[in-house]
Amino acid sequence: MILVLAKEFNSFLNSLIAYVVIGAFLTAIGLLMWIFPETSVLEFGYADMDPLFRLGPYVFIFLIPAITMRSFAEEFKGGTMELLLTKPLTDWEIILGKYLAAFLLVAVALVPTIIYYFSVYALGNPPGNIDTPGVIGSYIGLLLLAGVFCAVGIFASSLTSNQIVAFIISAFFCFILFSGFESLSMLIAGTGTGLAVKQLGVLYHYEALSKGLIDSRDVIYFVSVGSLMLLFTRIVLGSRSW
Repeated sequence: MILVLAKEFNSFLNSLIAYVVIGAFLTAIGLLMWIFPETSVLEFGYADMDPLFRLGPYVFIFLIPAITMRSFAEEFKGGTMELLLTKPLTDWEIILGKYLAAFLLVAVALVPTIIYYFSVYALGNPPGNIDTPGVIGSYIGLLLLAGVFCAVGIFASSLTSNQIVAFIISAFFCFILFSGFESLSMLIAGTGTGLAVKQLGVLYHYEALSKGLIDSRDVIYFVSVGSLMLLFTRIVLGSRSW
């Protein structure tokens, strides 16, 4: 698994994908936090990082599929999947290696945003007037969300040899998981099942973590959904005839 992880991560760094993804993410979040008047911290007047944690997931919906779309699709198209399977690696080692490489790249993209925390911390009146536990919880939620989206992207990439198709499938599934259940629960609100449907979605658990309260039920939810997506990937790979 470590060999696959190292190979995949190095391939990201040796191509434009990593730099484009990190640059696009930081540019988008930077514009939303500091430039656009509708979301700017400077215009809003409150010392918080709400633009990052509220809008970051929607940026992830497009950026993470761009990272994961090549994971298996490129192997299928280039005919290198058969070669990879001849190596002394199990299917799970291949899947987890590719998954962790994509997740690590997203985590690296998040690291520079810590500068935003110290900036908002200094701009507070008085300085330091920021909900630090809420920020920590939101970062944990964002990382867990990235983990789920990476798992969805890996699964989507295992379904096709076309990277564009993999990107579209992944972005669609990520959007449905994040806000689809929330929208559905609003349509059936008052029927007694609205809350249950809402709890099936990622947004409900992400917002709970953003309050700074790390509930094991929310963490288990993210881990379970990510694991389920990886299990689906293993089933798809196992069903192919090589």
